[in-house]
Amino acid sequence: MAEASISVDQFSVDQFSCPVCLDLLKDPVAIPCGHSFCKECINISWDQEDQKEVYSCPQCRDTFTPRPVLRRNNMLAEVVEKLKKTEVQAASPAHCYAGPGDVECDFCTGRKRKAVKSCLMCLASSCETHLKPHYEVPALKKHKLVEAITQLNGNICSQHDRLIDIYCHTDKRCICYMCTVDGHKGHDTVSAAVERSKKQYEVTDVQRKSQQRIREKQEKVQELKQAVNTIKLSAQTAVEDNERIFTEMISSMEKRRSEVTERIRAQEKAELSRAERLLEGTGAGDR
Repeated sequence: MAEASISVDQFSVDQFSCPVCLDLLKDPVAIPCGHSFCKECINISWDQEDQKEVYSCPQCRDTFTPRPVLRRNNMLAEVVEKLKKTEVQAASPAHCYAGPGDVECDFCTGRKRKAVKSCLMCLASSCETHLKPHYEVPALKKHKLVEAITQLNGNICSQHDRLIDIYCHTDKRCICYMCTVDGHKGHDTVSAAVERSKKQYEVTDVQRKSQQRIREKQEKVQELKQAVNTIKLSAQTAVEDNERIFTEMISSMEKRRSEVTERIRAQEKAELSRAERLLEGTGAGDR
């Protein structure tokens, strides 16, 4: 069966980043909800949920029972590997040397080149040239690479000289693995990457809820405006109806008044005419 040719030109690094460690997927696996993670990252996350026996997606929070079996996504792994090589090859020589604010390569001698990745196992940062062994040497491929870190040593435990990659909920601080069996034994701990993902989810959730509240308030304001317009329209209609009714009543009364006046005048005229006839008849008899 011919191997499918995969082009990575139309893809970005973000599309193939692990939602937990935020770095390019390493040994990628997909879980039932469809999201993909580094196999190590999702295992660390689910190890923290073993007691509950309910496992959740760090990205969408869908839950699964029992713990899903993880299988490597070979197609996705191939795309990520090509993307890594493309990322290294795409570095422009004119922008390779480190400048103010850039992370310097720890392996360059003389003029330092700009580091593109930091290795959490080697505790060193590498330029595109010195990074190649991490993509080619089998032993180095297992190392954890992240975006170049300015203060890499700041992520190392001063007590145990190990990577700080665990968050202690009890003491609310980041610690290393050795700290969990030393001063933090029995504490409520979780992977720092998982905690970061959780915090990012919480921030996103707060933003979503805030936006929802804003939309609801805007809808209520719009409803109030419509209610005000309805009240104004209803009042104007009532005023116009009142004017029309009273105008019709006045017109009817004026017509009735005219009719009554004409009737009175007609009766008056008839009575006067009769009286005159009586007067004339009386005068003729006297003669």
